[in-house]
Amino acid sequence: MAATVSEAAAALKVALLAVPGLRVADWIPDNPSAPLAVVGISSVTYHRAFAGGDAVHEFIVTLMVGRESERSAQSKLDGFLSYDGVQSIRAAIEADPTLNNVVQTVLVEKGGNVNLVSIGDSNFLTVEFTVTVHA
Repeated sequence: MAATVSEAAAALKVALLAVPGLRVADWIPDNPSAPLAVVGISSVTYHRAFAGGDAVHEFIVTLMVGRESERSAQSKLDGFLSYDGVQSIRAAIEADPTLNNVVQTVLVEKGGNVNLVSIGDSNFLTVEFTVTVHA
């Protein structure tokens, strides 16, 4: 039986907790404490195989880092965007391709779309990671 959207999202959140110091949430809180990753569903594609099998869930993981200065914020993003290393979002998610046997496979497709976000009196840089989950 295929994983539900909620089961896949929960498994992604657990995988992200392997990144030292990273907080994980279902939504961006009113007073975020960075670094913070927010897992959200983007789309579900059905019928990729016979009899309705291979439902594909596309998630967007939005990562927020504090922006004390342009240079320090960009430097923080570099580690999270790296292909590997202890801060790598890709490496943390793909470390176990089945997300502890919850899904068939997971793949971090890309990271990008860096933006400046202001919440209250604080500024953050955000970057989005597109994650494909074969449920």
